[in-house]
Amino acid sequence: MLDFIYIPVSWILWVWHKVFGALLGADNGFAWALSVVFLVFTLRLILYKPFVKQVRTTRQMQELQPQIKALQKKYGKDKQRMAVEMQKLQKEHGFNPIMGCLPVLAQAPVFIGLFHVLRSFNRTGTGIGQLGLDPEVNRTLPNYAFDVADVNSFLDARLFGAPISAWITMPKSQLDAFANPELGLGIPSVWTIVAVSVPLMIIAAIATHMNSRASVARQSEAAAANPQSAIMNKLALYVFPLGVLAFGAFLPIAILLYWVSNNAWTYGQQHLVFGKIDKEEAAKKQVALDKRTENAPKPGAKPMSKPKPGARPKLSKMTPTESAADDLNSAGGSSDSGTTAGGTNGSSSTAPKPRPQANRSKSKRKRR
Repeated sequence: MLDFIYIPVSWILWVWHKVFGALLGADNGFAWALSVVFLVFTLRLILYKPFVKQVRTTRQMQELQPQIKALQKKYGKDKQRMAVEMQKLQKEHGFNPIMGCLPVLAQAPVFIGLFHVLRSFNRTGTGIGQLGLDPEVNRTLPNYAFDVADVNSFLDARLFGAPISAWITMPKSQLDAFANPELGLGIPSVWTIVAVSVPLMIIAAIATHMNSRASVARQSEAAAANPQSAIMNKLALYVFPLGVLAFGAFLPIAILLYWVSNNAWTYGQQHLVFGKIDKEEAAKKQVALDKRTENAPKPGAKPMSKPKPGARPKLSKMTPTESAADDLNSAGGSSDSGTTAGGTNGSSSTAPKPRPQANRSKSKRKRR
């Protein structure tokens, strides 16, 4: 049903086993353990860019919190209008909530696929996904990308004496599948599995707590004050790490290796990505500050006030003589080379206006 997940996971694991098997030996437990670790690293390398997008999306979410609260306050009762306004806000800022969940969603199928592929090396159980096979028959069947020789190599491999697909609460009937009298390998002891599993469980729990602590420390004050965020922070800091300790007894050693290596990669990647983004934001702030400094008035200079929209510009103060000359110039009465109408060159006086012709004829009639 989920072969589209199981087959790619098994092939990646197969490739890394061939690499480390050539260096350490095909039946070496460390070769199989490193194959699981580098399966995780391969996945996380593929998801590096989506992880960076997730970090940027989380930062955008924190920056938009005041606007989101304002929308909730304004349209809290109208859920349909609230959804429309939220979509507008997200589109305006290029915010995609799905990108914030993509890395986590992509890791879940790999975790499920690895768990199933590891369990399929030993199909002697009778639980979900098990076939209840006889140990001898189990060694004659392939497992997805792994042929019969690879299946036997995996069952015979030991990590500090424990098979990497065994877990603490594994029934004895399933432990029998790891026995190989021809190679002198007996049924592995439960205490041997405990000795390998418990340290990995503790390391996985601590790594989970440290990653959660680093994420919480980078949250803004507004995001941390949110009641829902506060609850999620407590779950991530304390409940999830304790869950690793509580359920680690039901997880194969290889899954615990997956958990430890995944958290180790996350811890290093967070510091790298957050450091890079912090530098980018600091550079942007510095550019904005430099631009503001360039536009600021020089020391001792009076800042220029911008005129209000629609306001008339102030007229400069002029003497009556200058005002009259300006009127003549605007009416087209000025002459070339700075000579005023009816005056000498360089004179500031103005000539009297001529009387209208109609008035002259009227005055002559009165004299007669």
